Amino acid sequence: MSTWVLLRGLMRDSRHWGKFPETLRACVPDAEVVCLDLPGNGSLCALPSPTRVDAMQRHCRDEPNRRGLVPPYYVLAMSLGAMVAVAWAASHPGELRGCVLVNTSLRPFSPFRRRLRPGSYAALLRLILAERTERGWEDTILRLTSRRVVQDAEASAAVLDDWIGFRRVGRTSRVNALRQLLAAARFRAPSERPPPRLLILTGTRDALVDPSCSRRVAQVWNCDLAEHPGAGHDIALDDGAWVATQVRDWLQAGHDRGLPPRD
Repeated sequence: MSTWVLLRGLMRDSRHWGKFPETLRACVPDAEVVCLDLPGNGSLCALPSPTRVDAMQRHCRDEPNRRGLVPPYYVLAMSLGAMVAVAWAASHPGELRGCVLVNTSLRPFSPFRRRLRPGSYAALLRLILAERTERGWEDTILRLTSRRVVQDAEASAAVLDDWIGFRRVGRTSRVNALRQLLAAARFRAPSERPPPRLLILTGTRDALVDPSCSRRVAQVWNCDLAEHPGAGHDIALDDGAWVATQVRDWLQAGHDRGLPPRD
């Protein structure tokens, strides 16, 4: 049995994984999947979001213990959540067997203009400072983060209905959204690769983060990289089966190289 901790990114929570946890379990049959929310999002929307990624990772480290789970874990995380995973892997490497980092961007490896594409600035600012309707909010996020689902009218409508329902139960406040942006902008990754195994996944049609950011991290840290040719920022939404297959193959490659097996 292996425990997989899943972390989402900016203004998103565990509900936004949709069917992906089931897809991962089907592809990695011994996986116990645990979806956590960052403070300020989802079930923790009443809490203030920390303005430092290190504070986020301290919360995420404590939560599995509260649930009675025993490390080491695997972490699969995207965007801001991937920064949290990097901070966790760097500060407490013995607690993690490996990390799968999805469409992340890390200072100092890439400049800000690539870590957040200039074309998304206006949309994000309108979203946080001016957008008033629930549908307008979620539609903006979907168009920023998806490239495949957004092209399918039926699938897009279903996702929007789900996301609007999530907002009605627990939404990220504008203040917490700004605090999360500040935390992401402040975070600086270690120059040396964290000890746990790393897999980097990126979508080549990401409208938020330039795919070169993932390539640069993989180059500097000399870790595995896989690129989806048609997915956007939220690869788990655009093609969750591809993500799960990459994870399965990466785990198997570790076995083939004689790395320590999972329990």
